[in-house]
Amino acid sequence: MIIREIKKEDNAKVKEIIQNSLKSLGLAIPGTAYFDPQLNDLHQYYTNLKHANYWVVEMEGEVVGGIGIAPFNEHDNVCELQKLYLTPKTQGLGLAKKLMETALSFASKHYAKCYLETQHELKAACKLYEKFGFALLPEPLLGSEHSAMNAWYIKPLNYS
Repeated sequence: MIIREIKKEDNAKVKEIIQNSLKSLGLAIPGTAYFDPQLNDLHQYYTNLKHANYWVVEMEGEVVGGIGIAPFNEHDNVCELQKLYLTPKTQGLGLAKKLMETALSFASKHYAKCYLETQHELKAACKLYEKFGFALLPEPLLGSEHSAMNAWYIKPLNYS
């Protein structure tokens, strides 16, 4: 298992993983990452942002998932944890935990807080976020783009 930064040649595979995952959950709807325009070139999207990155996880030479960090509200020094997805066959192997550790380590070097949006129905994901110290918010932060999400979390980071 290798976690590394996304490369241009990973774009199509990561888009496929994200869209297949959302489709399988009945979330291939407007207001989710399914229709994010940056899905066509995640490498370029994250490369062009300051203090942002997207990592993929590889098993046996195949990209099986990923996670991103991007600025959310620079004025308040808040980033957003984005697009944490894994293929179904690799779920439950601890890869999401490793991806979270990678992303949050990076985020804590650049931001004071990390925000994320998800769905209450994604119970395993919510449990993972809470294990990492994310607290449920009563409503999304201003500037949220994913209107179909119904669970919003924030976590203070050890930013110095």
